[in-house]
Amino acid sequence: MKFDSLADFLAMGGHGLYVWLAYGIALVILVLNVLQPWRLTRQFFTEQSRRLRREKKLS
Repeated sequence: MKFDSLADFLAMGGHGLYVWLAYGIALVILVLNVLQPWRLTRQFFTEQSRRLRREKKLS
């Protein structure tokens, strides 16, 4: 594909909105696929450390 200008490239022959929206949605999904497990793992370890501290205080 050959575009005459950056504006033509971004417009993608009139389909730019759909093309860039699809790229944006895909990027958001990929980022969420990385961040969600990381957040859940961090939350799990935080809860476990709190539980261990609480059990230590009771013994």
